[in-house]
Amino acid sequence: MPPSVSRAGRTAWYSVFFPFLKWAPLVDGATARIDFIAGLTGAVVVLPQSVAFATLAGMPPQYGLYAGMIPAIVAAVFGSSWQLVSGPTTAASIVLFSALSEHAEPASAHYVELALTLTVMVGLVELTLGLLKLGTVINFISDSVVIGFTAGAGIIIAISQLRNYLGVPIPRGMRPYETVAFVATHATNISLPITVVATVTVIAGVLSRRYLRRTPYMIVAILAGSVAALAFNGGQPGGIVPSLGALPTSLPPLSHPSFDPEVWRMLAPTAVAVTVFALTEALSISRALAVRTGQHLDASQEFVGQGLSNIAGAFFSGYVATGSFNRSGVNFASGARTPLAAIFAGALLLVLVIFVAPYAAYLPNATMAGVLMLVAWGLVDRHHIAQVMRTSSQETAVMSVTFVATLTLDLQVAIFVGMLLSLLLYLNRTANPQLRPRVPDPSSGARKFTDASPALPECAQFRMLRLDGSLFFGAVSAFTEAMRSVEAETPQCRFVAIIMSGVNFIDIGGAEALVAAARRFKQRDGDLFLIRAKPQVLEYLRRGRYLAEIGERNVFSSKTEAIRAIYRRLDYSICRTCDRRTFVECGRLGRQEPIEDDTQADAAPAAI
Repeated sequence: MPPSVSRAGRTAWYSVFFPFLKWAPLVDGATARIDFIAGLTGAVVVLPQSVAFATLAGMPPQYGLYAGMIPAIVAAVFGSSWQLVSGPTTAASIVLFSALSEHAEPASAHYVELALTLTVMVGLVELTLGLLKLGTVINFISDSVVIGFTAGAGIIIAISQLRNYLGVPIPRGMRPYETVAFVATHATNISLPITVVATVTVIAGVLSRRYLRRTPYMIVAILAGSVAALAFNGGQPGGIVPSLGALPTSLPPLSHPSFDPEVWRMLAPTAVAVTVFALTEALSISRALAVRTGQHLDASQEFVGQGLSNIAGAFFSGYVATGSFNRSGVNFASGARTPLAAIFAGALLLVLVIFVAPYAAYLPNATMAGVLMLVAWGLVDRHHIAQVMRTSSQETAVMSVTFVATLTLDLQVAIFVGMLLSLLLYLNRTANPQLRPRVPDPSSGARKFTDASPALPECAQFRMLRLDGSLFFGAVSAFTEAMRSVEAETPQCRFVAIIMSGVNFIDIGGAEALVAAARRFKQRDGDLFLIRAKPQVLEYLRRGRYLAEIGERNVFSSKTEAIRAIYRRLDYSICRTCDRRTFVECGRLGRQEPIEDDTQADAAPAAI
């Protein structure tokens, strides 16, 4: 078990800067062996993925490997999740390419410098958010935004790989729809050998994933595509089907991001957008794994880990890294117990690259395009897309707008568009609180309250309404309109009781709206009553002296108490001719003179 925090608070203090103290006591010989095997598996699987992601990001292939080394180790040491593995990802790579390709030629020295600069900027933003304990900020990005964005990113990935999949020399910098149009008008330039190699890669990957579930399907796909390319190239690397070329066998070299203020100013919007999505991706994976393991996550600590990993990665030739779906899934499936598995994965990748890098000369571009087509298909989450469409029209709108924005706008802009629409819809829901008329149901044994209906009419003089939603400045207009509708529709209504149990928050605007409604009913020789208001709401109303205007005696802790107090103030001449009999007391009033003293009133039957 982790050490107690009670020892003079020392463990709690150290855990802020050394979170690994929380899981270090869990490591023993058996755990270390399991984590080593999981790390070795992850290192082998990530080799082809890292090269593919680097190609997707417009970086030289070896930079994908570098991004999976030091960043993975740092994120594991300083993060919160015990199974999350950081490294290059599809989404981060495609955002990077989209943002930087307009400023520099992909894979050029200037492009690499911009990527490293963006990486250190993202790391600083992540670290700042973590140190300020702003981990909850990421919760404002809805799942619908992420689903729409990743689906759009999947389509963009597929379209961006048409150049290497078909062998058509497509000019860089085109929008997705422009790329499709270009391919359609230059179909005669399609290379049959290149297309065959890419297609063999896709088919091998699909079959391996279906029938060889324990074998990394990407490795099978790459081997199949490479063999097909060798057949066309006469057993030699390169030729009719071009290849990547051999990768450097060196360890990650030290790198130097740019600290030019103009460059930072240019990249600032992109850094914010990449940070938002990178943290969303990391936390969504962490949460999914935590649900399976029962681990408690600290989102702010995860921000710190991700930030430090990118800052370190920028100086060790790594571009933007975040939580990886593929690496974390392999890590969890391999039985990883602690972050030591991720540390092993990063360290073992440092060793493996020395032996494997020379064989990249046999890795065709068409094969990498086929692998990325498989990745793109996996990003289109068909299950959750269908689920969102069945469940909510508003969430479907958010998902659809984000998807279209991803295909038509810059990716960083698309993220903000989805976030903005999601927040606007949320504000629209909170700005329209439900004010539901409630009456007792005589058919239930305890006369429980339910929504009013023609079969269960409301009292002509007294209305009981349940307010569901916070009463703040944005909801004042809807609340006031609903109250005025009650006043206009029921001219005889002099008393209104609002059930406040669903109101968690109130501000000055909401308090003023309550006071204004109370004044209008006092002008009718009536009153406004509050039932079951929460302590924090009552305290706010008292501090602002709003409750003094509404009346302390008009606050009740239950509906029963409110009805007993209010029914004595009704106009009994109206009650005697009324046939609605909404409350139990209505039958009593119809048979005898009104009860004036408190003793008799308390003895009268009351609605529950």
